[in-house]
Amino acid sequence: MDKFTYQNPTKLIFGKGQIDQLKTEVPKYGQKVLLVYGGGSIKRSGLYDQVIAALDETNSQVYELAGVEPNPRLSTVHRGVEICKNEGIDFLLAVGGGSVIDCTKAIAAGAKYDGDAWDIVTRKHFPETALPFGTVLTLAATGSEMNSGSVITNWETKEKYGWGSALTFPQFSILDPVNTFTVPQDQTVYGMVDMMTHVFEQYFHHTTNTPLQDRFCESVLTTVMEAAPKLIEDLENYELRETILYSGTIALNGSLQMGYRGDWASHNIEHAVSAVYDIPHAGGLAIIFPNWMKHTVDENIGRFKQLAVRVFNVEAKGKEDRDVALEGIEKLSEFWSSIGAPSRLSDYNIDDENLELIADKAMSNGEFGNFKKLNKNDVLTILRASL
Repeated sequence: MDKFTYQNPTKLIFGKGQIDQLKTEVPKYGQKVLLVYGGGSIKRSGLYDQVIAALDETNSQVYELAGVEPNPRLSTVHRGVEICKNEGIDFLLAVGGGSVIDCTKAIAAGAKYDGDAWDIVTRKHFPETALPFGTVLTLAATGSEMNSGSVITNWETKEKYGWGSALTFPQFSILDPVNTFTVPQDQTVYGMVDMMTHVFEQYFHHTTNTPLQDRFCESVLTTVMEAAPKLIEDLENYELRETILYSGTIALNGSLQMGYRGDWASHNIEHAVSAVYDIPHAGGLAIIFPNWMKHTVDENIGRFKQLAVRVFNVEAKGKEDRDVALEGIEKLSEFWSSIGAPSRLSDYNIDDENLELIADKAMSNGEFGNFKKLNKNDVLTILRASL
């Protein structure tokens, strides 16, 4: 494996009733708190009232930024930055899923920068400081609660990019599986697809001697696949929600990817798709990822075969390695379809009209992918196969 350094400063607070920990954690950072959340589900579930009650006990002065979009937009980041600067905010609290947390990260960095926060997202400016923030997670999916990454969409220019900084790890994240009970079935499915794709992005690499990392990845995948069909039939099952919630965090908190570098090409392609069409991120990944796999299978057939045998229980005896690998990819597609994930871009009424535009946006920083470098023709081939 390669040389590596690993550090994750986020304090993970996991389990039933842990919302009370806000009373201990928030006062460490100041009294002026910006509460960031999405479309109002936290009010319907009662979580909003619990958060406000806890903050009231700390004598916090609470400001609010509501309405963060599923693909968080730069315009919302701008609103948050303005509140932070105008009101002298000390601390941000993201209550919601990965989109709310991603938006909060951009606000935290943008509030300490004199220029446009888009400069940070596009890596024209690298933050030197950021406001501290914490999270109360309501959706198992992105892992943003315990990493430094963020994805922001500039809807005006139809651009969507991932970025990150060592300064944008949450100070703490509170994960109570009960707070995910009200997540509807479709969003639950998207969350499980998302965390699986995070593992796949890390699994496909060319570094040698990573047997433990491989087994870590495979165990997260099999755990999610065992729980997923049961959970979509029993959305308020605490044990299943607990398993999936923890799996989503482990899938992208850096613990799987030590000693090697994953691929991340499929995410780059999907960002371009949802920048143009604003579709659910994980829905796009469920469509694109199997087609990326088929396109790149010959880059390392052995790794695809290993996945097929260990995770999808493909019988390899008497078969060519490539056939085993392709059978594993088909089993992945079948599994995602069985839990209700989309399989074609046409499921979102996307045709070939804007494929060139999507490919150009995916190629904005040149060829990409660490497992296999993709050029524009590669991207177009994958997109056409996804229609």
